[in-house]
Amino acid sequence: MTIQSGFDVSPEDALRFFRAKGLRTTFAWQDQWAAEHELAFTVAKMADLDLLADVRDAVDVAIAEGQTLAQFKKQLEPILIKAGWWGQREQADPSSGEKRLVQLGSARRLETIFRTNMMTAYSAGEWTQIEATADSAPYLMYDAVDDTRTREQHRAWDGLVLRWDDPWWNTHRPPNGWNCRCSVIQLGPRDLRAMDRDGPDTAPLVKRREVINTRSGEVMQVPLGIDAGFDYNPGRQRQAQLDLRLAEKRAAFAEGS
Repeated sequence: MTIQSGFDVSPEDALRFFRAKGLRTTFAWQDQWAAEHELAFTVAKMADLDLLADVRDAVDVAIAEGQTLAQFKKQLEPILIKAGWWGQREQADPSSGEKRLVQLGSARRLETIFRTNMMTAYSAGEWTQIEATADSAPYLMYDAVDDTRTREQHRAWDGLVLRWDDPWWNTHRPPNGWNCRCSVIQLGPRDLRAMDRDGPDTAPLVKRREVINTRSGEVMQVPLGIDAGFDYNPGRQRQAQLDLRLAEKRAAFAEGS
């Protein structure tokens, strides 16, 4: 079978998406929700833009050079320790002014930063390839890592085959949570026949749970099995947002002319 999986994507495709992001300081991960991550790089509780830029540069190098988590930690940890952004510190919440003891840098946070940004960057880069080859390979198969760390719901989706433009992928395309290791495999009609399939599956019924963004108070309906803030399709939503911004700029220009 001719198979294209997430990490067959070239670093250039992933970097193109990642380098288009701006910088945004946030206090909590809920301050930047879901597809908002398409437009800006952030690390919760990192208020120093220069330090945030250093972290973004470290992720950039990791993508470009294909670094391991250990290499990423070795490069970035001394920078964060020197800057005083490590361990637990008292920090004021900018929205309320309340001072709280918060967790800054740690080995676990570096792993989350590394895995989340690597996965979303490669996933977004992969989407460009998926759209470009959709005529000859119009199907995507959910591919979960089947081990003791795999979430039960993600394991249930393993092997599910849907068309690339099925609305189900708008909310369920990996990564689907913190440190999620799932991906998709792109398939053509010949691949399906080799798997004794005569067509795609029917998308599972999407059941949702109510999630309240404790920062904004907004109530959201998040699909079961998806961590809050991960119910979007990296790459596809970014293009939609860019198209919307362009349309808004054109409308503003027309009004002013």
